[in-house]
Amino acid sequence: MNARESSNTPLIAIGVAVLALVIALFGLLQANQAVRDAYRNRYASFLLADELRQSSDDLTRLARTYVATGDAKWERQYFEILDVRNGKLPRPKHYERIYWDFRAADQTPAGGTEEAVPLQELMKRAGFSEAEFAQLRQAQANSDGLVSTETIAMNLVKGRLADGAGGFSKSGEPDPATALKMMHDAAYHAEKAKIMGPVAEFQRLLDERTQAAIDLASARERNWLILLVAAMLALGVAMAWSVRRAHLTVKRLGGSPVAVLERVQALTEGDLRNQGDAHDTHVLGHLELMAQALRERVQQVRSAVDSMATATQEIASGNQDLSRRTELQASSLQCTASTMEQLGSTVRTNAESAATANQLASGASDVAARGGAVVSQVVDTMRGINESSRKIADITSVIDSIAFQTNILALNAAVEAARAGEAGRGFAVVASEVRVLAQRSAEAAREIKSLIGANVERVEQGTELADRAGHTMQEIVESIQRVSAIVGEISNASAEQSSGVSQVGQSIVQMDQSTQQNAALVEQSAAAAESLRQQAQQLVTAMAMFRT
Repeated sequence: MNARESSNTPLIAIGVAVLALVIALFGLLQANQAVRDAYRNRYASFLLADELRQSSDDLTRLARTYVATGDAKWERQYFEILDVRNGKLPRPKHYERIYWDFRAADQTPAGGTEEAVPLQELMKRAGFSEAEFAQLRQAQANSDGLVSTETIAMNLVKGRLADGAGGFSKSGEPDPATALKMMHDAAYHAEKAKIMGPVAEFQRLLDERTQAAIDLASARERNWLILLVAAMLALGVAMAWSVRRAHLTVKRLGGSPVAVLERVQALTEGDLRNQGDAHDTHVLGHLELMAQALRERVQQVRSAVDSMATATQEIASGNQDLSRRTELQASSLQCTASTMEQLGSTVRTNAESAATANQLASGASDVAARGGAVVSQVVDTMRGINESSRKIADITSVIDSIAFQTNILALNAAVEAARAGEAGRGFAVVASEVRVLAQRSAEAAREIKSLIGANVERVEQGTELADRAGHTMQEIVESIQRVSAIVGEISNASAEQSSGVSQVGQSIVQMDQSTQQNAALVEQSAAAAESLRQQAQQLVTAMAMFRT
């Protein structure tokens, strides 16, 4: 088991104990409710059982009163009791309280009535057992005999006799004395005892059943109470164990957790000063041992850092001087290299210009030669055009002659059509159209001939001009060739100068590059020295946070 699991064990034990306590408390509440329900059911059952006994007593009292007085209201109340018990009349509210005594005084108790429910149905709802109902049925059977006696007595008061068929249809003299004797003799009391015997047994069974339910609920309540007490004891033990472990933890720490936290916070802030005994018996002692070791190391590192800071300062200063001198030398070489570069550039420009001029002269000579050839071709083409124009003029003359002859033929066709009369009218129209086309062709031929003539004159003029241009281009070619020869000589000389200047420039550039590399190395060295100095200063600053 690691330290974290070990530290969590008391909390887990307390949590389990609290959970058990909650479960036990919940179970105890449920068991207590079960006990209250059992007592409530016992009370309700006794009320129903007492209602049965009380109704039997009320029936006896009302029957005797009726027999003694002959007042019909006692008979009505007698049968009302039976009807209420059998569910034929609505039950008065709070029927278990005093009711028929008030009715005997012609008073109606307040509260109204409820639904009509037989007493046995209420007993079923209350959960009466089969054995209890067996006693009730026996009491009911015995009660029928007593009710029969009471019915006979009450009918004797009215002068009605039994007819042998279950009714009282025979009439006779009222006999209150006999009726009164029947309601008070030993036989009546014996019948009454037969009813009360099963009722007493029923009450005993009811008492045992309800008491057993109460005992069971009470036993469960006691069990939950024991579990609750056990959970409380377990919680107390867990809390005591937690307090004991906390005490041991404080002892191992050498102080309160707050003190350990404050010492750790001081160490993180660089406070290495001695604040207590340095030994290895508890955590605070270990922290002091660690602070002591750190204090010695910090003092050693601080001394070395101070020495390194002084040395790096001197190195940085020397590198800065060397860097400045190297930069001056590099600057001078850069100026020289720049001048040579400009000179070389100028020479190269001259050489390139001469070469370009030579190329241009050669190109111009070639172009002039090609121009002369083109002019010669133009002259030949112009001559061919002149010949073609003359041929076109001849063809146009032929077209004009054909158009003239077509016109004459169209005229003759028109004359013949006129002679033909109506039959030649369509042919006359066609001849007229042909003549019109011939006239248009003649006009077009004359216009083409005129244009061709003008074109021939211009072609002759162009041919003459092309001949002149050919002679001029020949002269230009000869002049350009002479210029090209001179420019070629200049280009060769410029190329030699450019080669020499380029070699000198390359040498200076190499010197400049070497100097630049030296300067870069010096700068790197200076930067490294400066960085080392800064790091040394940072170490000094960092070590300053430790208070020894």
